[in-house]
Amino acid sequence: MRDRKAPQKGDDMRDTKLTIDCKTCRKRMAELLLDDAFADGRPEFAEHMRGCAECAAELAELRATFALLDSWAAPEPTPYFDAKVRVGLREEQAAAPEGLWERMRSFWIFSTGRAMRPLTVGALAVAMLAGGGGVLMGIYPRPATVASPAVNDLRILDRNAQALQQMDQLLDAPADEGTAQPTT
Repeated sequence: MRDRKAPQKGDDMRDTKLTIDCKTCRKRMAELLLDDAFADGRPEFAEHMRGCAECAAELAELRATFALLDSWAAPEPTPYFDAKVRVGLREEQAAAPEGLWERMRSFWIFSTGRAMRPLTVGALAVAMLAGGGGVLMGIYPRPATVASPAVNDLRILDRNAQALQQMDQLLDAPADEGTAQPTT
């Protein structure tokens, strides 16, 4: 590949030839395939095709595919096709109309759900407001925590200052030689 030459001020733009890489050639492959005027007006693509076997093979494969598609002819429908369609339409028209539940079931199964989006959003908003408002207003009370009996006893002792003072007096009392019994 040649280096790209930046045009100078006095150079003619037609004299500068830019080389085409495979990526650019593959991007423009559809234009080369479908538009003969594009391919004729761009000799750098033809030059790249002569030098790159992969791009030339891809263009040849695409041309072969298009030639095959041009030769294909669509099959003719059977002569009874229109009659079968009309019979099917008459049977549908003669059938009993669907009930409400069947129409709702069909709507839920075959619809895209776009019609139900606002309804869904509204229902979720109402549920959030009811749940959040119920907690704030006290309708749903917070569960009370149940403490164990040992924790309750410790809390009672902490609150009872008199019991604590008596315990301190008993612990600070001097030990007597004899054990005196308290009098009542």
